[in-house]
Amino acid sequence: MRQEASEHLDLPFVLHLHRHLFAHSGGRGGHLKSDQNLIVSYESGSRRTVFEPTPPAETEFQLSELLARYEAAKQDRTAHPLILTGAFVLDFLAIHPVADGNGRLARLLTTHELLDSDYRVARYVSVEQHIYESKNSYYRALYESQRGWHQAEHTIWPWITYFCAILASAYGDFEKQVAAARSQSGNKRERVREHVLEHAPGEFRRRDVERALPGISDATVRLVLAELREEGKIEAQGAGRGARWRRLT
Repeated sequence: MRQEASEHLDLPFVLHLHRHLFAHSGGRGGHLKSDQNLIVSYESGSRRTVFEPTPPAETEFQLSELLARYEAAKQDRTAHPLILTGAFVLDFLAIHPVADGNGRLARLLTTHELLDSDYRVARYVSVEQHIYESKNSYYRALYESQRGWHQAEHTIWPWITYFCAILASAYGDFEKQVAAARSQSGNKRERVREHVLEHAPGEFRRRDVERALPGISDATVRLVLAELREEGKIEAQGAGRGARWRRLT
């Protein structure tokens, strides 16, 4: 199910996000760039211009047009959502619309659009962090896909491939988190079973088990006691927290 009440992407919304990014850092957020911000590299020991973004005088027009075209493409479903989002972010970074924080703003917009396209992994795993931690691949894919951008002779596929790999990595992390949570839950239940069957007195109350096993929720204790009763290994006399339990095996 597609998430409801998604914010429409337009220039005021993008600048609103940028303003929030700088709300507590003292930077000047919420404004388009007024000076050219070249993309440079010092990898060879000298300063080299890698990419020249859109000039400041053309930034507002190009960004507004990009946002409008992107929203129209989403509505018309002209391509798969991941391709549309990846292409949008590629163009956004090529325009480089603000003086500082373009990468952070692009990552925030990426998360926003993934959620809007129902890729809910972005709620539980930081896709932004995955991008940040793969800087070399990030810059290499960006460079490969932005060559010839001003002449409309570029190819989006190195960037799209990188983008999809990042998303796949995020889903992989999510699966690991789920497996770890399940394992932890199973371990806690096993600890309750072992305590009741091997260490608790012949008769005990639920609160005795909870005190003996700090860090394990009362819900887990109740669940295990119910399972053991169904298995015929314990029985209850009374009900609720005051009930007395007795081991039968």
